[in-house]
Amino acid sequence: MEKERCLRYLFLDLNSYFASVEQQEHPELRNKPIAVCPVMADTSFVIAASYEAKRFGIRTGTQIGEAKRLCPDLLLVDACHPAYVAYHKKIIEVCETVLPVDKVCSVDEFRFKLLGEEREPARAIELAKQMKAAIHERVGECINCSIGIAPNSFLAKIGTELEKPNGLVVLEAKDLPEKLYSLKLTDFTGINRRMEIRLNAAGIFTAKDLCDASQARIKDGFHSIVGERWWYLLRGYDVKMEVGENKSLGHSHVLPPELRTDQGCRDVLLRLLQKASARLRANNLWTNQMIVYVRGMTKSWQCRIKLPPTQDTVTMNEYFLREWPTRDFIRPLGVGVTFYDLQKPEEVTPSLFDATQDRSAFNDAIDQVNQKYGKNTVFLAGMDKARDTAKEKIAFNKTWLFSEGKGDNEFFIDTFRGHLT
Repeated sequence: MEKERCLRYLFLDLNSYFASVEQQEHPELRNKPIAVCPVMADTSFVIAASYEAKRFGIRTGTQIGEAKRLCPDLLLVDACHPAYVAYHKKIIEVCETVLPVDKVCSVDEFRFKLLGEEREPARAIELAKQMKAAIHERVGECINCSIGIAPNSFLAKIGTELEKPNGLVVLEAKDLPEKLYSLKLTDFTGINRRMEIRLNAAGIFTAKDLCDASQARIKDGFHSIVGERWWYLLRGYDVKMEVGENKSLGHSHVLPPELRTDQGCRDVLLRLLQKASARLRANNLWTNQMIVYVRGMTKSWQCRIKLPPTQDTVTMNEYFLREWPTRDFIRPLGVGVTFYDLQKPEEVTPSLFDATQDRSAFNDAIDQVNQKYGKNTVFLAGMDKARDTAKEKIAFNKTWLFSEGKGDNEFFIDTFRGHLT
């Protein structure tokens, strides 16, 4: 029984990743409260805060105006996503000198499998310390991480939440589930506010309630058989969670003040469609459904658009522009587009009634020119005013989307200011 629940996974979570990269790159920002922002506007939101800023109550999602009120000395930093991707790649390279990466879970999270003697607690802790030291020495002294070690990957990830920053937590079978009691329900991966309400309705209000609940009660709270799997996971069994393939791909963008107009929204959405469709093609995927939206200060708009199976930018633009007259928003702040029902080529069934012209050669030509000479060297008419907006951003849980077409996000050695060796 205990052998079945031996240590099997090491999970690494980079602490305040974007803010830490900025402090590593800019020594004058070290030991100071900083907030990384997509747009320098009080109506925008913080996408990362240093631990010095977090002490003032500033978190990811805090409105910038509110963050400045909480911390008058707060330093605002423009997000530099290419640097974050470059550091991400270097961190993988360095970590793999200690253990091979089993899975890249997001831009700042990595999973490693433990085998043989690596599953012994003392050896697992030694490997974790080696990994931390390697990151400090070969990537940067400001790049800290929390590491969780546990019998399953679910608990290993939870372990990273128990001690931050720079933590190292081992959850052995003998510690479970009691060692999880200090967590909030929403600290568990997979429990958001909506799920928390469901669990509350089933009489589960705390982590202790969740851990001590029967299989039937947890299943009732989750409204599915997933609840039974949770019962085993919380006790250290390595139960495989059924996780589907990537089902969506999208981009969003906070509008700079000069583009917070009807025309500005339209132009940026066209730019986002070109970015997202290029990524579809780079990953050899097709879509048949997309959602476009405008987030307004007082009124927002969203439109779901059915498509014939496609990865063609022109087709997407045509369908979008057909729906644009239905828009209804007030004081726009941000826009976004998301493709759903992603399919591989062998899964695509062509529509008999809405066939689109095959523009694969045309799209390939655009992608190749932009990859060789830089993004936006060739762009579609109608997005000229917005072609330099919607710069590279990171989808936290979709590392396979880091490239807008093949070859994007390749950086020079001095990206790391001498850290690359």
